[in-house]
Amino acid sequence: MAIQWSLEQIQLFVHVAEQRSFSAVARQQGRAQSAVSSAIAMLEEDLGVTLFDRSSGRQPHLTEAGRALLEEGRELLRQCERLDGRALALHRGQEAKLRVAQDEAMPYQPVLDSLVKLAGQYPAVEVQLANSAPGDVARKLVERRADLGLLFHHEHMPAALERRALGSVEMVTVCSVNHPLAAEPRVTRQQLARHRQLLVALESSRYPGGDAISPQIWRADSFYVMAELLMRGLGWAWLPRHVVQYPAYQQQMVELDSEWVPPALVVELVWRRDEPLGPAARYLAECFTWHLRAIG
Repeated sequence: MAIQWSLEQIQLFVHVAEQRSFSAVARQQGRAQSAVSSAIAMLEEDLGVTLFDRSSGRQPHLTEAGRALLEEGRELLRQCERLDGRALALHRGQEAKLRVAQDEAMPYQPVLDSLVKLAGQYPAVEVQLANSAPGDVARKLVERRADLGLLFHHEHMPAALERRALGSVEMVTVCSVNHPLAAEPRVTRQQLARHRQLLVALESSRYPGGDAISPQIWRADSFYVMAELLMRGLGWAWLPRHVVQYPAYQQQMVELDSEWVPPALVVELVWRRDEPLGPAARYLAECFTWHLRAIG
């Protein structure tokens, strides 16, 4: 059967489903509401199914068929963005500039080693490296202030971004050498709960190891800030092992033998779907993946 519907109709279908309003989508598109309604009706006719129940009030509600096809429509639009972006990358060729945004707690040795390799392979590429607090890396990519991001996986990722896992870093339970827990041969959950806990970022970040065990919680937007607080005896924390091994923290922290340790932090490469990686960015990602696994 020949396809009659258009990508524009699919886009309108997704927008109306997400906003639950024909009129709101019409205003955004600068079109009459009747034109949007007509386009959706023609899409329903071409697909042979009813996508919206228009009899249940002022807001359109997805039918069972509409719910089943919504994610298919979203993925079709994502594929179109990838196609446009890939064509743009082929047209541009090698990048003249590569703006890299990374979580400030990213293991620094793999990053530095990868940049050395990049300089040898692509000497003409200008690199701008920015360290950011958790959450800011994705924001810079969305706002087109960065081309490539290195961050730790969390659940809330903007829909405009693609991501690929590169490796992971181990988390450990630590306190200062003068903390009461430092003298314990093995700490239980109940013992941890008796002392102030330091957690990274806000609750909405959903990082692994974001569980609040203690009723006393302090939060910071940086693993390194947490380490500074921890060294002053202000609590215990789960930190990436490479942060604990930072030279300035040597002999200042104690790794606790704990009955529960959060899963490893997954390191991800992130970029905009409509601006895929060029050859220099892909090479940098390959180098970083190798060096990250080497320290693991």
